[in-house]
Amino acid sequence: MPTILSTLNALSPIDGRYASKTDDLRPWLSEAAFMRQRVKVEVHWLIALAHSKLPQMPSFDQTSETYLLQLVEQFSEQDAKRIKEIEAVTNHDVKAVEYWLKEQVKGQDQLEKASEFIHFACTSEDINNTSHGMMLNGSVHQVMLPKLEALLDCLVNLAIDNAAIPMMSRTHGQPASPTTLGKEMANIAKRLERSIEQIRAVQMFGKMNGAVGNYNAHVAAYPDFDWESFCRAVVEDRLGLVFNPYTIQIEPHDAMAELFDAFVRANTILLDMNRDIWGYISLGYFKQKTKDGEIGSSTMPHKVNPIDFENSEGNLGLANALLRHLSDKLPISRWQRDLTDSTVLRNLGTAFGHTLIAYDSAIRGLLKLETNPSCLAEDLDQSWEVLAEPIQTVMRRFGEPNPYEQLKTLTRGKNITKEDLHTFIHQLDIPQDARERLLVMTPSNYLGKAIELSLRLKNQTRK
Repeated sequence: MPTILSTLNALSPIDGRYASKTDDLRPWLSEAAFMRQRVKVEVHWLIALAHSKLPQMPSFDQTSETYLLQLVEQFSEQDAKRIKEIEAVTNHDVKAVEYWLKEQVKGQDQLEKASEFIHFACTSEDINNTSHGMMLNGSVHQVMLPKLEALLDCLVNLAIDNAAIPMMSRTHGQPASPTTLGKEMANIAKRLERSIEQIRAVQMFGKMNGAVGNYNAHVAAYPDFDWESFCRAVVEDRLGLVFNPYTIQIEPHDAMAELFDAFVRANTILLDMNRDIWGYISLGYFKQKTKDGEIGSSTMPHKVNPIDFENSEGNLGLANALLRHLSDKLPISRWQRDLTDSTVLRNLGTAFGHTLIAYDSAIRGLLKLETNPSCLAEDLDQSWEVLAEPIQTVMRRFGEPNPYEQLKTLTRGKNITKEDLHTFIHQLDIPQDARERLLVMTPSNYLGKAIELSLRLKNQTRK
């Protein structure tokens, strides 16, 4: 007896442990969603043919057209199950959709007369490629980008709220010129913002040109009809895609690869963010808000682990592995077509599912963060040697001999105090105002334009 699928026996955590976090993708990337989009393509193809005034093409009235459109709008899980039943006989998923549509128009006199024009001159890929394009458009613009924008909002808020909180930089893991916590969040925010716009700019392509891209069957039936203009109108005006006039049997999937690569770049930025924030939590720069009843360790009661950032990092790794494979594989097809893309494309939901889980975890982690200014200040106060940079730079301006070498001898690999630096500054032959500027400098106020750069995000509007 077949197992009844539940979140507890699902093989994938996307449909199991994390099912609630990926629900928003199901209307776009599930098999039922794929069927619904196929029905939409077939319906709009038939309606467009009915409007074409082609000889022998039966026309039908607005009531019949509305009936067809409602098959799309009201497409249900029961409809999907019926298509699967038909597929069990045909062993062909697109033909099953065609036969289901023919079942639906039985008893509708005008539509029944036009039923042999369902799927007229189409190859399966005319239906599938346009369906995939609409599935990706919907999932990206209705689910993925809004979640990324919410994540970006968290980063922008962190940048602004912490714009003036001094922080020790660490290049190569060692103390370096100070920054602010807000500026480091602003860096990530601006990188992510750019990636979001790159994702938004990708356009999905579609084709409706027959078995090998030449309109062979179309021209055989109606040699004098302008099929290319007709198909462009269906793809662009009815389905909301960009028409691709040059294809083999499949639309070459280059735009899909572009989209997946854009998501990989965004995900890589967030993976970098997760690791950095994990480190800042480890250093004590951030605390995490606790929740009654939660447990950090089965044996160490004190633990508050950065599990959201770890979960996000792990899922981003899985997502990028899948997205990179999709990007590498899909534009490659032997001659005019092989079937390797078909099974791979059924994993769009898996790739985007892991991505969405990662975004959700990152947002939850960011919302738990509480800045720990005392820890940040203590770290800076133990590293006066970072002021070697401004001192030697001012010395260069005023012609002091060997400034870099002098500061290297004074500070490299040593524990330097405020007093050590002030003694050195007092013996310099530089103008008094420059000396005073150096004497009031501390690791906490040697920040350059970090505060200004952080606050600048407040005045920048995003789409």
